[in-house]
Amino acid sequence: MVKTQRMKVANEKASKNVTLRGNVPKTTSGQLTDDKYPVGPWLLALFIFVVCGSAIFQIIQSIRYGF
Repeated sequence: MVKTQRMKVANEKASKNVTLRGNVPKTTSGQLTDDKYPVGPWLLALFIFVVCGSAIFQIIQSIRYGF
């Protein structure tokens, strides 16, 4: 019986979208996921620092020891 009630609520939300004809919002949950980053800026900066730093270190080490 709970499933039928959930379906009824979902059908009511969808029926509202049918009448909008192209003006449907991207998400119906109310949260916009386009503005949020999946990774914070500090974590991204740390990742770039580690990757670029290790690449530079590897290049210096290969030059020092002759490939």
